[in-house]
Amino acid sequence: MTTDSGGDASEMDERETPARLRALPSRLLALTAARADRLVSAGLAEEDARKWHYAVLATLDEYGPASQAGLSRRTGIYRSDLVAVINELAERGHVERTPDPEDRRRNVITLTEQGGRHLERLDEVLAEAQDELMEPLSKLERELLTSLLGRMLKR
Repeated sequence: MTTDSGGDASEMDERETPARLRALPSRLLALTAARADRLVSAGLAEEDARKWHYAVLATLDEYGPASQAGLSRRTGIYRSDLVAVINELAERGHVERTPDPEDRRRNVITLTEQGGRHLERLDEVLAEAQDELMEPLSKLERELLTSLLGRMLKR
């Protein structure tokens, strides 16, 4: 969304936005989501990472080694896109790709020690982004908002 001056939605003067737009929860969620995406992407970029890198590393850390198909299901990353993500992570030493002993046509992806350390750093980066995003809210308000958003997504 751009303004006449060429800025993005975060630069809009809300006083010039019609009241019926300012009151739409869907609009507020979309604008907040866009800001959150910018904060997260910028933080990860400083660590030479992307959201998909984080998703794969976090999934491997939580669930252990997985096939590419399993990673695709758990992360929501299309298989064709996931191959490139795994290649990038493998080149950096964050994951290992080995043939599946049960089916040598498949690969098993495993988090390396270096990948675990990188994931810990990315966790810190994301925590900082979350803090910046939620800065106007108290701890209780943050917990409530997170709970409410989770409920909305389950519908």
